[in-house]
Amino acid sequence: MPDVGASRAADRRSPGWAAVAGLVLIVVGAGLWWAQAVRTQAVTADPATGPAASPETGTNARPVRAPREPGAPVRVRIPALGVDAPVIPVRAPARTLVPPADPLRLGWWVDGAKPGASTGSALVAGHTVHDGGGALDDLEHLERGDVVVVRTDHGRIDYAVRQVRIFDKGALAGRAGELFSQRVPGRLVLVTCEDWDGERYLSNVVVTATPRPQVPAGE
Repeated sequence: MPDVGASRAADRRSPGWAAVAGLVLIVVGAGLWWAQAVRTQAVTADPATGPAASPETGTNARPVRAPREPGAPVRVRIPALGVDAPVIPVRAPARTLVPPADPLRLGWWVDGAKPGASTGSALVAGHTVHDGGGALDDLEHLERGDVVVVRTDHGRIDYAVRQVRIFDKGALAGRAGELFSQRVPGRLVLVTCEDWDGERYLSNVVVTATPRPQVPAGE
């Protein structure tokens, strides 16, 4: 699912390229693999043991939580879709980024940009459940101008949707450097799966949103 992958520590912002194989989106170079749930309802992880491999998730990959740091997103609210979802910071060991197993929770990639940063894409990803129950199930229905609210411990950041695009796996591979760039002015990128064919997802929805101008109090 998601250049997504230049390390903030290295701060090189080097572009990446993507290739897709089967159930996993692979972003090579300094990028990520994003394992996706592809069968039915994703399984909520046991906090003590983590997510177990199961037929429901369709993947053995496990989300790897990261410590919450100042400025990290806490919740994402999308009024047009009735979404108000908690956000968990996740890492990408071995370049594999896995959203939280619970499809009502979203994952923020800690080595990308933070919401509100002046540069880079703040990547937030979540599983889709083909028969309903995921926070981002209807992401493709957003329209230009719709509001996405991100809350952090520093306050609230309002974004306006600029683009809603659906890419099949091959097309997404060729556009990864553009879609997940860390060189662009600060923005929010939301990603989930799309186009369930009865066995797997064939595409991804990518929503790009930019910060809305702040309105002074009293106006």
